[in-house]
Amino acid sequence: MNNYLEYGLLIIVSLAVAWLVSRFLNKTFDFFIKQSSNHLRVDPTNFIFLKNSISFICYSIALFWIFSKIPYFKNLGTALFASAGVLAAIVGFASQKAFANIVGGIFILIFKPFKVGDRIEVANGKKGIVEEITLRHTVIKDYEFRRIVIPNSHMSDDTIINSSITDKKIRKHIDIGIGYKANLEKAEEILRKSILEHPNFIDNRSDEELQNSTPAIPVKLVSLGEYSVILRAFVWAEDFDKATELHWDVLKTIKNQFDENGIEIPYPYRSIVIKQSNETS
Repeated sequence: MNNYLEYGLLIIVSLAVAWLVSRFLNKTFDFFIKQSSNHLRVDPTNFIFLKNSISFICYSIALFWIFSKIPYFKNLGTALFASAGVLAAIVGFASQKAFANIVGGIFILIFKPFKVGDRIEVANGKKGIVEEITLRHTVIKDYEFRRIVIPNSHMSDDTIINSSITDKKIRKHIDIGIGYKANLEKAEEILRKSILEHPNFIDNRSDEELQNSTPAIPVKLVSLGEYSVILRAFVWAEDFDKATELHWDVLKTIKNQFDENGIEIPYPYRSIVIKQSNETS
């Protein structure tokens, strides 16, 4: 009976120590990441990934300690080792997705297709800022402040659009449709002026383009639609957020300017013809 009490106490103490150590190390890493990453100018992704691995490591060590100290668990481990082939097949089949996620997380950490703080777009149009990378999954905060949790194996396999990987600058396409009878040159002038006056616009022309007087904002006619002519302006902004804000503001300004200058932004018209038949008695 005393042995059972000792073993029970050993299990409780071991798990409690693992919990306390993991909690202490998590708090320590949190403090280090928040206080030191910016000061040292290092990427916090590696530290966050390691922080999220601490609990797993601590509890794994505690379990190994318990197995080594309790005779019953030692015998159980020996029996399991004797049937290691069957056990490996069962565990491997049951946990292949978990291991795939862990391996995917390690690959993300090593090759860094993205890191914490990057603005990315993944499959199905999910966009947001990478907030956390754990052993199992990646957490993305979207632009509605919801958290999207995606397994690391999917993040490793899917195509990812990273707006922050080397250069945060982004070129935005602003499309606007005008009527076929509208003044094309006037519409282009209003479009360029609206963009140039926006504080988020940056002039990204090279020295050669400046010498050749290349327009800061190229505007091209990209489509002749069924009821409108589509103009496209190519604009640069410092990052994705500022480019999006520029896009929205410019659309509002263009709408007001087009109304003042009599430039139509067309929409489909439908003609309804009502036929009446003369009934003879």
